[in-house]
Amino acid sequence: MSEEKSAVPAWEQRFRAARVSLPDWAEDAPDRALYVSNSSGTYEVYAWDRATDTHRRATDRPNGTTDAELSPDGEWIWWFDDSDGDEYGVWRRQPFAGRPEGTAGPDEEAVPGLAPSYDAGLALGRDGTVVVGRSTDEDGTTLHLRRPGAAETVEIYRHAEYGGVGDLSHDGTLLAIDHTEHGDAMHGAIRVVRLSGDEAAAPGAAAVPGDAAAVPTVAELDEVTGHEHPRGVACLGFAPVDGDTRLLVAHQRTGRWEPMIWDVATGKETALALRDEQGRELPGDLSAQWRPGARALLIEHEYEARSELFSYSLDDGVLTRLDTPRGTVGGATPRPDGTVEFLWSSAADPSAVRSTAGTVVLRAPGTVPPGSVPVEDVWVDGPGGRVHALVQRPAGAGEGPFPTVFEIHGGPTHHDSDSFAAGPAAWLDHGFAVVRVNYRGSTGYGQAWTDALRERVGLIELEDIAAVRGWAVESGLADPDRLVLSGGSWGGYLTLLGLGVQPELWSLGVAAVPVADYLTAYDDEMEALKAIDRTLFGGTPEEVPERWTASSPLTYIDRVAVPVYISAGVNDPRCPIKQIDNYVEGLERLGKPHEVYRYDAGHGSLVVDERIKQLRLEIDFVRRHLGGPPVGENRADSEK
Repeated sequence: MSEEKSAVPAWEQRFRAARVSLPDWAEDAPDRALYVSNSSGTYEVYAWDRATDTHRRATDRPNGTTDAELSPDGEWIWWFDDSDGDEYGVWRRQPFAGRPEGTAGPDEEAVPGLAPSYDAGLALGRDGTVVVGRSTDEDGTTLHLRRPGAAETVEIYRHAEYGGVGDLSHDGTLLAIDHTEHGDAMHGAIRVVRLSGDEAAAPGAAAVPGDAAAVPTVAELDEVTGHEHPRGVACLGFAPVDGDTRLLVAHQRTGRWEPMIWDVATGKETALALRDEQGRELPGDLSAQWRPGARALLIEHEYEARSELFSYSLDDGVLTRLDTPRGTVGGATPRPDGTVEFLWSSAADPSAVRSTAGTVVLRAPGTVPPGSVPVEDVWVDGPGGRVHALVQRPAGAGEGPFPTVFEIHGGPTHHDSDSFAAGPAAWLDHGFAVVRVNYRGSTGYGQAWTDALRERVGLIELEDIAAVRGWAVESGLADPDRLVLSGGSWGGYLTLLGLGVQPELWSLGVAAVPVADYLTAYDDEMEALKAIDRTLFGGTPEEVPERWTASSPLTYIDRVAVPVYISAGVNDPRCPIKQIDNYVEGLERLGKPHEVYRYDAGHGSLVVDERIKQLRLEIDFVRRHLGGPPVGENRADSEK
């Protein structure tokens, strides 16, 4: 057994090692929790009875499951059932303890009568009230209410623009709706409506927003409509106390994300004075969630690719730092006993669920995966301001220059952080340096940085990436003749666009689930992404065709001068396969060297073996073109 283990390279061990997400516990049954793990070889939902420390796999599907919620009483597990990763499906449910012995069959449909759709949120009330959010190309966003004991749902909201379920108040009388009815999908608004209990008396009456006969509006927070400089707001949750009408809200009024408390009944807004031990304002973005009892908040602070936790007392306004190691908190939850549990990792250290009590709360079964190399912070002057990049050098390989992979993150409203990632670690194991760029459009550096990529979509990000590339070559880190531009999703899009717009800068391109032909992608993608694209470009392809054309990789395909590797999921609703096929056909027509791998899943895969196969193909492609032996089968594979 030990001999077989040693035959598995470290990069593959990192993928095969079991990992767990942060457990989500039932509000009124805190010993009942759900988490996601890949311990079976596929990412699935697990039920954890903390009182007895028993774990049960709740879902088992060929392409995996990750979206699930517990009812507040802990009796029911709700999970979203799509088809082969296409994200289009229905909610199902099962008892927390599983089916009674001797029974079989599929989990029941949780809300009968609702056709499949894309998920737009779910709220489960403590009295049995259910609100389901749906998104379809035909109807836009619709919200459906089912009262306890009712056989049917009532549609209480409909709008062509994207939105979704925010939160139900603790007593189930108020519903917060996140929406973008104003047409700016990057900056949301909030509407709070009252669920009176007699919605079914006027079926269909609430098919348009604001219909007072069915769901009267209690409050509205919109800082986009009529504002010269739009600011987004987002629901963070109602206070967990019956009759409490305070809603925790994230806002961008100061040019970054930070929390405030909004009493939706009185309209009173309470700003939070969040300052460190020296009285200094915390830089970066801030988020929050209620602690049990609603007398304190858990504050999550994110700054320059790292994060930390604080507790904030609403009684005296004292902010207390919680003990978390330097790195990234990938989620946190306050427990009724006063502790906080959080998922933590760094680029060098694998993740684990830890507690502020100083313990590891939940670690995946099996061996801990090998660690990796710490990141270095680099700041580079770019055309839009200083660009932050995270750099890793292969261990024990000298000073360089190294063959270098620019691993570009997706989103675009996302960012790379000092957290554990098996993909970059694999490139390091193979002797490559890895550079990750938090280009304009990334989160965590203020609203102006995130909003900067409008209209010149893709081209702005490439300017920042090129600036960091210049630094990497001039500093001696990167070999200019062995530079790989790589990424997935939006990172895959920037890879294909970069190969055409900046052909002289890159030696190879590796793009996973990319946007390749933007106009065709818009026609086929899910409605929520169409709304974001209209916001980014300032209109539809018919309204501003020149912007869409200028930002589409297909426009520059004749300028691609290096080999390209593309992988794609055939069921992907975000970067659909047809537009990728159009790009591949263009490469074939022009005689451009390329390789393509299509797999049966959606926007990426939840199957461990499939992820390993994809990365092995990418590494082999790069090594064949840049030198070095191909990545062969290891003994553990051949013995299966």
